Amino acid sequence: MATSRGRAFAAAGTTVLLWASAFVSIRSAGDAYSPGALALGRMLSGALVLGLVLLVRREGPPPRAAWPGIAVSGVLWFGVYMVVLNWGEQLVDAGTAALLVNVGPLLMALLAWWLLDEGLPQRLVAGMAVSFAGAVVVGLSMSGGDGSSLLGVALCLLAAVTYAAGVVAQKPALRHSSALQATTFGCAIGAAACLPFSGVLVSELADAPLSATLNMVYLGVFPTALAFTTWAYALARTTAGRMGATTYAVPAIVVLMSWAFLDEVPGALTLAGGALCLAGVAVSRSGGRPRGGPPVAGRPADEGAPTRGRAS
Repeated sequence: MATSRGRAFAAAGTTVLLWASAFVSIRSAGDAYSPGALALGRMLSGALVLGLVLLVRREGPPPRAAWPGIAVSGVLWFGVYMVVLNWGEQLVDAGTAALLVNVGPLLMALLAWWLLDEGLPQRLVAGMAVSFAGAVVVGLSMSGGDGSSLLGVALCLLAAVTYAAGVVAQKPALRHSSALQATTFGCAIGAAACLPFSGVLVSELADAPLSATLNMVYLGVFPTALAFTTWAYALARTTAGRMGATTYAVPAIVVLMSWAFLDEVPGALTLAGGALCLAGVAVSRSGGRPRGGPPVAGRPADEGAPTRGRAS
């Protein structure tokens, strides 16, 4: 058990670092590639690598019971999320995008309570309110120009929603398939969803500098093929809400990386809004076992809040 938990923790740590680097690479590659073309190139690179690994391991396709969750997560997370995030990062800096997308774990916990019957601590609701206030502050801090930055904020928040929905859809699929199967076929479905951008990708590929193309391939191989697989491996061994909490360090890492590699640092008001987002996350994760009284029926004693129990 300890070894399994240790592996899951290491997998989550790998995911966090690679996903943080993705925000910086997207921002860099976005100078040469449009949002849809970048998403398609990333998904094709990831699907190729994952497909080769799947063939070597001889795992084959996932069982039928896993397909609904894989299909939904493939369209929402590997498809829509990638496009809207790329678009959003063309309008706001990498650190701001990471701060906004990091509202996703709170939404993930809410959806997991609603759809998967996972626990919903009362502090999560308070945390969501604080994080929403932070997102509003970030939006106001970016709205002084021609409106394009405000659109970027909205796109990053939409990315957070599709990210959360994709994870919650993937969780049940992992009861029937391996992490590699779920990631490989989810990535392939995401690539198929982005095929309308194939003509744009071919056109931009001819003119893009090598550095931008390498960034696109990097996004497919490491933050997608490797990190999404390590994520699925860890997700299969814990709840969606708890797994989402492992990504809370991403914004801080992204700000440091974007400062070092892109010379980008969010403004003071944007950072203040981002701090509110993270404060909401801290509030949502601070709940413990309630003081006094027996556990509420229908939930584990250590959840610290009521659950959305199934009708009996």
